[in-house]
Amino acid sequence: MKRFLALLLAALCTVPALAHKPSDAYLTLERDGGALRGQWDIALRDLDNALALDANGDGDISWGEVRTRETDIAAYALSRLQVSSGGVTCELTGTQLLIDHHTDGAYAVLMLAGRCPETGPTLSIDYRLFQTLDPQHRGLVNFIERGSSRSIVLSADAPRQTVGGASDGPLAQFLTYVHEGIWHIWLGFDHILFLLSLLLPAVVRRTSGGWEPVASFRAALLDVLKVVTAFTLAHSITLSLAVLGIVSLPSRLVESAIAISVVLAALNNLYPVVGEGRWAVAFAFGLLHGFGFAGALQDLGLPTGSLVLSLAGFNIGVEAGQLAIVLAFLPVAFMLRGTFGYRRVVLAGGSTAIAVTASIWLAERAFDLPIFNVLTSATAGAFR
Repeated sequence: MKRFLALLLAALCTVPALAHKPSDAYLTLERDGGALRGQWDIALRDLDNALALDANGDGDISWGEVRTRETDIAAYALSRLQVSSGGVTCELTGTQLLIDHHTDGAYAVLMLAGRCPETGPTLSIDYRLFQTLDPQHRGLVNFIERGSSRSIVLSADAPRQTVGGASDGPLAQFLTYVHEGIWHIWLGFDHILFLLSLLLPAVVRRTSGGWEPVASFRAALLDVLKVVTAFTLAHSITLSLAVLGIVSLPSRLVESAIAISVVLAALNNLYPVVGEGRWAVAFAFGLLHGFGFAGALQDLGLPTGSLVLSLAGFNIGVEAGQLAIVLAFLPVAFMLRGTFGYRRVVLAGGSTAIAVTASIWLAERAFDLPIFNVLTSATAGAFR
């Protein structure tokens, strides 16, 4: 049990460092016969790690600092991307460098143009950006041809894929989005902490004398099923509405509201206001989390030819990832439910850590304050 508690607390302590969105770059390639054009959005924070863009070291990368390194940025990026058709490499050049803002910060936008000497039915993409610096980095690629689009994900584990022709079938698209849904919930630490906040009290019940263990695993499982089903139904509704363009909310508002939902769910474990009706809390806040899932799905890119299938695949992936978390947590929590360590350390201590972490997320997202970055830098400096 001590080992389990130590692992849980260690995981909670590492969440702040992992709270921000993982390293992704967004590459759009459009082919028209032998001609290629595209756009490559790369996070400035990632380019700074590779090229030291922050020349004056003030922690803020200005447009002037980016502009003076335009040639270096284009050379660095294009040397790590190879596109070929019919076994012959296509020439790609950067035509312009711009700046854009995504939900997680500023991005360099490299406009691309090129031509393939051979125009075979498929296009092979070999993607190696930041491979030696960050093995977790991914390239989210949207390939467009003849009015249809296909999304793929390239990473250090799978740096090369083929698009076009028979490779763009519905099943391939569906499986791509299932995979992305699973990884989004596993890497979406705010979603995980919200879910954990609702799961922590599932194996105990509140009485006048404090928390008491539930009598049976069946009772705990039914409580979890109600919470998870409500959360699933709610975020499926808003995910679909947002992706289909029916409802749209500002990303900063959505991300801030998600942080608030995590704070409130955790505080409810410390100062119970909602007891048996936690499924209603899961449903209400699940509507907010659905907009968050939609932002990730829209960043990935939505294929015009199989929108519904891709949306379904992503949603199924999210549920599969969510179910894996429940299956890993519930049996262990049930075995420890009657111990002082679970009630005071896991439930009370874990909920406190979650509430504090989410409060910092809220300040960062609502007021654009890099609190965790400052804390991380200060901690690193203290150990030098």
